[in-house]
Amino acid sequence: MIKLTQLATAVAMVVAANAAMAGEVEVLHWWTAGGEAKSAAELKKIMQSKGHTWKDFAVAGGGGDNAMTVLKSRVVAGNPPAAAQIKGPAIQEWASEGVLANLDSVAKAEKWDSLLPKVVADVMKYKGNYVAAPVNVHRVNWMWANAAVLKKAGVAGAPKTWDEFFAAAEKVKKAGLIPVAHGGQNWQDFTTFESVALGVGGAGFYNDAFVKLDKKALTSATMSKALETFRKVKSYTDAAAPGRDWNLATAMVIQEKAAFQFMGDWAKGEFTAANKVPGKDYICAAAPGTANAFTFNVDSFAMFKLKDAAAQKAQADLAAAIMGTEFQEVFNLNKGSIPVRLNMDMAKFDDCAKLSSKDFVATSKAGGLVPSIAHEMAVPPAVSGAMKDAVSQFWNNDKMSVADGVKSIAKAAATK
Repeated sequence: MIKLTQLATAVAMVVAANAAMAGEVEVLHWWTAGGEAKSAAELKKIMQSKGHTWKDFAVAGGGGDNAMTVLKSRVVAGNPPAAAQIKGPAIQEWASEGVLANLDSVAKAEKWDSLLPKVVADVMKYKGNYVAAPVNVHRVNWMWANAAVLKKAGVAGAPKTWDEFFAAAEKVKKAGLIPVAHGGQNWQDFTTFESVALGVGGAGFYNDAFVKLDKKALTSATMSKALETFRKVKSYTDAAAPGRDWNLATAMVIQEKAAFQFMGDWAKGEFTAANKVPGKDYICAAAPGTANAFTFNVDSFAMFKLKDAAAQKAQADLAAAIMGTEFQEVFNLNKGSIPVRLNMDMAKFDDCAKLSSKDFVATSKAGGLVPSIAHEMAVPPAVSGAMKDAVSQFWNNDKMSVADGVKSIAKAAATK
């Protein structure tokens, strides 16, 4: 029979061992409002349940620009956080500086390679090693429509091709309503343009032009057709569009002032907040011609090299938690996006999310899953920034010829 003193010593040793591996995890993010803040709190709860201390490093504003400024100064000073919200090719830029941690042991234990589409997994890797953990998937090539406006204009459902779309837009115009709600900011112009180009040219053309930056594709007849179609879309927007925020454009669709909007699935949060029901009050459909494609925008956390063993253990647990089913479900229900894991139960999600998830899985197998260039997933920020400006210059200058628009975009794509 074990003596009480021996039992107490054994218990103390177990407690001490667990405490020794409990560490602090400092997380830099800009989820400071609404559903995003709720989601950050859930991740904190999961980490605390594992015995770790969560140190919140939230930097509001600037769509992450402010956070990146703070992060750079911390890394230069040799004091990085455990994790920071970084996405797309910016992950590889940080990794090339030699400051990111190798997450392969976690990824292998959690089977990330089988849970993620290869095109998404590749974004999370540097030279074949995982250095970041993905949180969610936003689909960018959505078209949102108000069901009552379409009915009033005599339009039967969401148009599937650009020809059908322009016929529907003409009917909406004749009914005295605005066909396309648009916000005149360069990222919104580029969001619409990438959906138009994807619908006109397909995923193969999109990959060549906007991921590989192939000059032949960028200067092709298909690119000219995309710009012609893009300009025609503009002719169905209203004169007050310049400078309008995206959510105000969404509100125009919600309030039955406009028929359509081209925007990622964060727009769904506006419909939900207004108590609108998908399939009844509004329609979510892939942009014309893009039903078999999916432009993705993935939020993720890059993990930085840490010296302390307990902090490294906490960091590994954080990476595992981010990809875990519990967090993937609650985060994406709050954010309006969908889980990045391919085997998730979607029972609690709405019809738009279920369609998005179905298309995400199907396109990942068929080759139609492509990174959004407008949302910094496809090419380095300097290149996408230059292309964004070129696209907006074309959108805002009706006198610019299509040929000059093509030349301008191709020149921007060659930015070093």
